[in-house]
Amino acid sequence: MYVELLDALHFMQRTEEAEKLLEEASEELKGSPEEARVLLLSAEHLIKRDNIQGALDLLDKVSPSDSCYTEAMAKHADIMLNYRRDKKAFLKCHEEFAEENPSVSSYVALGDAYMTVLEPDIALKSYEKALSLNPSDPVLISKMGKALVDTHYFKRAVNYYKEAIKTSNDAELKLQLAELHMNLREYEKGELILLNELEEEKSNVEKSDLTYLRFRTRLLVLLGQIQEKSGNITFALKSLKDAMENQHRVRKRVTIEQSDVPEHEIQIIIDVSVKLGDMAMALKNNEQAINYYKEGLDVSPNNVTILTALAKLYMQMNYMELCQQTCNQILRIDPDNETASVIMADIAFRKIDFDMALFHFTQLVAKQPKNWEALARLIEILRRTGNIDDAPKYLEASEIFQESSSRDPGFLYCKGLYQWFSGNLNGALRCFNGARNHVEFGLCAIYNMIEICLNPDDEMLTEQFVETDDIEYKDSRSMALKTADRLLKELKQKIDTNSDEILKYRLLTNFRLLATKEKFNIDRALEDFVVLASESAYKDNIAITLGIATAYTLLKQSQRAKNQLKRIVKSTWTFEDAEYLERCWLLLGDYYIQSSKYDIAMDLINKVIQHNKSCTKAYEYCGYISEKEQKYKDAANYYEKAWKYSGRNNPSLGFKLAYCLMKSKKYPDAIDAAQEVLRLSPEYPRVKKDILDKCMNNLRV
Repeated sequence: MYVELLDALHFMQRTEEAEKLLEEASEELKGSPEEARVLLLSAEHLIKRDNIQGALDLLDKVSPSDSCYTEAMAKHADIMLNYRRDKKAFLKCHEEFAEENPSVSSYVALGDAYMTVLEPDIALKSYEKALSLNPSDPVLISKMGKALVDTHYFKRAVNYYKEAIKTSNDAELKLQLAELHMNLREYEKGELILLNELEEEKSNVEKSDLTYLRFRTRLLVLLGQIQEKSGNITFALKSLKDAMENQHRVRKRVTIEQSDVPEHEIQIIIDVSVKLGDMAMALKNNEQAINYYKEGLDVSPNNVTILTALAKLYMQMNYMELCQQTCNQILRIDPDNETASVIMADIAFRKIDFDMALFHFTQLVAKQPKNWEALARLIEILRRTGNIDDAPKYLEASEIFQESSSRDPGFLYCKGLYQWFSGNLNGALRCFNGARNHVEFGLCAIYNMIEICLNPDDEMLTEQFVETDDIEYKDSRSMALKTADRLLKELKQKIDTNSDEILKYRLLTNFRLLATKEKFNIDRALEDFVVLASESAYKDNIAITLGIATAYTLLKQSQRAKNQLKRIVKSTWTFEDAEYLERCWLLLGDYYIQSSKYDIAMDLINKVIQHNKSCTKAYEYCGYISEKEQKYKDAANYYEKAWKYSGRNNPSLGFKLAYCLMKSKKYPDAIDAAQEVLRLSPEYPRVKKDILDKCMNNLRV
């Protein structure tokens, strides 16, 4: 009665009444067998009032002959560890108790104590003593097996489990052994144990037994994990679906026996539904993935993890309205949810409502200066809206927010994007290099570094813009391609062979072969691009189409290249395909320029500018067309933009700008542009003779 009343008073935080009740109990039960119980309750009361020494003094009064002595010693040890932070005293309590009372429970408690302070080798000895007293106890056997694993005696652990299973045939031990095989990457052995257990349980156990049903869920989930890791995705899906179905049976049974289903039973359904959804997505079975996620939402309608996965899937499937609805639901549950806020801004971005996207991302970055994903997206939008010069103020705000942020890989990645989009390629490479080992941004940083090495000046494949006899140019390209080779080797080691990243790796490897401009390598790349294009999943892939068209261009098979590019002229712009699609439009535009079909070329180039107002090459093409049409004022405007967005570090663009300014009779501006070119490249040909001297003469006249 005293115990229950004290618990109630503590629960209601009525400490003074609890103290009076303890005094009353101490007086009334003094000298009785229950006095020790009162001492224990008083000690717990003192702990709650932070009187640790007083609690220890009371616990010391409990004698070995008292019924609650074991509990008192455990409480004493707990105080030493959790309040005094004294590991030696904590272990001493358990050692003395085991010495005074050698029993299974005392040796197990001592072993557990050693495990708590991360001494698994010594814990093994205690468990062995306990097992010598009760060799067939499955709980003890389990503890021993786990201790062997924790001490990295893996072979010994496997043999130990096998021997224990032979004598006990305990199902729980089979699960532990299968999990050990999985962690050792011995997938076939683990799978065989579980499949045999499923067959055995079919005939030996009452299938409606709740204990068995719970065990079966765990078995099927583990089986699915092993099958997934071994690459048997189809079998893994079946096992996890069976686990889901079985867990629903558990839930129904629990509902019958008690009013509320425990949270952990519901969590199993949630976890399995998310796993099934993720696996279905990996198999490109998006509709099925939606169904799996919704199955999880049936038991937990406001689960933010599932809602977020669903929102991302809707975004990937281009179901923008459903995505927006899901994000709104997330934000009602969690108004500060970063992912949902980013996706909402992303929706505006994908709808090509760059102004609205800019508003959303600036708001998000203002609230969360270290939200690197949002900052990276903001820099991307600033680039596409032609406002990349505004990026430094947001980067500076992130640095001010925390001094160390300048060394944060996320910050370096964002800064690398800005440097890249501003034409400072060396600065971009340095920043991406600092981010390339980061968990979240590492792969993207490596991808970007490879892209810079393969296509540093965003050059096209035709000859009109590149002087291919330039020895310095050839040397720099050779060095860039060697760097790309090293990065591709690093990338191969980091990517999962079963993921979408393997496609990106193959694409970049093929583009690396094309970048050599050697026929043997071009043929190899073309062959692999064609193999990829023959797969149904990739038949409309923009990057593959660009690769094939580029290969045909390098092989001087212009008509074949144009046929490839014409297939995707009307393709819908998406963020994922943006870079490759814009390069396709530009390459086809280049072909039309060569054929003097300037109107068609301008239509394609304007599509690029509509989506990327910082595209240097698009403005260069426009300038080239205007120049050919002798519209020098328009050409100068276009070259000015190309010069600006290239970071004013491309002498070729500077020369073209200066020339068109001169032809427009803007002689002072032409002189300024020409002098900028000479500062970049003092030996740049024709600048002095064709521009500076002529402009000076015209000014004198």
